[in-house]
Amino acid sequence: MSTTEKSIKIPAEHVVSVFGQYDCHIKTIENKMQVSMIMRNDDLKIIGEEKAVDKTLDVIKSLIDLATRGNEITEQNVNYILALSATDRTEEVAKLDKDVVCHTVNGKPVKAKTLGQKKYLDAIDNNMIVFGIGPAGTGKTYLAMAKAITAFKNNEVNRIILTRPAIEAGEKLGFLPGDLQSKVDPYLRPLYDALYEIMGADGFLKNMDKGLIEVAPLAYMRGRTLDNAYIVLDEAQNTTPAQMKMFLTRIGFGSKAIITGDLSQKDIPKDAVSGLDVALRVLKNVDNIEVCKMSSEDVVRHPLIQKIVEAYDKYEEAQKKSGKKSRQSKDNKDNKAKS
Repeated sequence: MSTTEKSIKIPAEHVVSVFGQYDCHIKTIENKMQVSMIMRNDDLKIIGEEKAVDKTLDVIKSLIDLATRGNEITEQNVNYILALSATDRTEEVAKLDKDVVCHTVNGKPVKAKTLGQKKYLDAIDNNMIVFGIGPAGTGKTYLAMAKAITAFKNNEVNRIILTRPAIEAGEKLGFLPGDLQSKVDPYLRPLYDALYEIMGADGFLKNMDKGLIEVAPLAYMRGRTLDNAYIVLDEAQNTTPAQMKMFLTRIGFGSKAIITGDLSQKDIPKDAVSGLDVALRVLKNVDNIEVCKMSSEDVVRHPLIQKIVEAYDKYEEAQKKSGKKSRQSKDNKDNKAKS
């Protein structure tokens, strides 16, 4: 197979960002694309099979564009752009950091890192109720809360309500020390963590004391009508159908609701039906409700998390096929016995 050589200029101020610490980004690209790269002055030479070289050029151009727009290039960025290059979609990376949702207390911009996240954020802007479905690490809850805090700061809503199903049965609270709030707080800790990072501890506590931000178990929502509020329901896969219906019918005028969940991580009993599953079937054709499904490609935590998610997906799919074959074999034996 013949090899070809092409080059691309990398602005001196972006070389470190594109190459990564100890050239880790370039090494990742070389291994994935099966090419060799050599830097001479400000020219990066790419050597390899022509198709691989062309795809590598697209990847490098996308990384330069990201760096030019002031982004810190991470291992996740590199792996995601490489994944997009497999389907010739690297040019779509330019859409990702077009809009900044907000900034954390440390000044870090919160914005979409994958196309799935971009679609999710757009759906939140354009719908009253959005279901964000996907595996761990896809930013479902974090982005929903960033949107909620932004809407609150812009006076688009009067309050923020964050909730999740804390436990399966009330009596289990008795195993934890303290009053009722102290007992449910550990279940709500992930929501507190995101609030502290985006809003700051002082800002959060001040608004919580005023009743403008509420973090509470799902059971606390019963009997209420929530007007002019931004409501986020997290871990929705652990709701019952009755709980989900109860939650959805709390939403009042001027409110927006985001429901997030991971259908592969249900903590409810195996024979129980998830309220999230039922809601997705019942509401699929209702206007002003959108379902955004993210995949392992949208995982923005450590790259190892993406591999873990993919490995579990393959395992669970194999288990389903194995179970289906076992049932078919049993049915065939039963039919033979009857005949």
